[in-house]
Amino acid sequence: MTSTQFRSAVGAVVPWKTISIEGINLAYNDDGTGSVVICLHAIAHGAGDFYHLCQSLCHRYRMIALDFPGHGNSDSDPQPLSLERYTHLLALFIEQLGLKQVTLIGNSLGGSVALQYASQYPQRVQGLILENPGGLDPMDRIKAVFTRLLAGLFYLGLKKSWWYKKGFTDYYRYLVLPGIQSQAQREKIIASAWEIALPLTQAWRSFGEINSDLRAVVPMIACPVLLVWAAHDKIVQLQRCLPALSQFPNSELKLLPAGHSPHLETPTEFTELVSTFLATLDCHVNASTHC
Repeated sequence: MTSTQFRSAVGAVVPWKTISIEGINLAYNDDGTGSVVICLHAIAHGAGDFYHLCQSLCHRYRMIALDFPGHGNSDSDPQPLSLERYTHLLALFIEQLGLKQVTLIGNSLGGSVALQYASQYPQRVQGLILENPGGLDPMDRIKAVFTRLLAGLFYLGLKKSWWYKKGFTDYYRYLVLPGIQSQAQREKIIASAWEIALPLTQAWRSFGEINSDLRAVVPMIACPVLLVWAAHDKIVQLQRCLPALSQFPNSELKLLPAGHSPHLETPTEFTELVSTFLATLDCHVNASTHC
């Protein structure tokens, strides 16, 4: 059995809850009452990414942070990781918890899942907060080469290559999460490098496939969308995604000086943007509220 000691530290914090979805025990944190906000993490990350955000907002909202399968404190999934698979499991998670309407916060792959879910279940989604979601850049040669290179790096983790850990460490320290405020969670992720190699390999292989292209669904997203973009992202680059972002019918774009995950790298600014956006959603839902 593969160890989960280090990825557990990245995931849902004690005392987390679990729910069984298609035989997979999924771990999640669930704090507060009020309108429901579900936080969806990036590949190799976990629900622990959103601990401080949830603590800041749970006095006004029901804040849920989920560990995807094979991450944090959730079971591994016998099925390969893909956008379709994670979206399907999120739909069952929301249904099993009996949630009628939600706001979704998603970073990277989590943002892709949030966007896909909103396109499939528009009546369930009050709003989207997307942090550098995948699937909005062109499916061109640049993307094909880049996804193959990253899939190859993480495959070395499965082969127990001697230099995989250094490559993984450099990838996170200099490319994904370079900011000092993300250091604590970044070092936990780096420690989990061997345990998370399989989901990373599967994910990056899937990112190069046509089913990961979400540009066509963007014009169909009617709910309000807050795009909080890590301006220094070299993986999901703003310039390549701008044509797709301009197709959202009801969105606003905010740039923060971060590498890939604004909620970890610029937490104060991110929390302020999210709080303002959620308050605006509350005003739309309850027109009698004084805003």
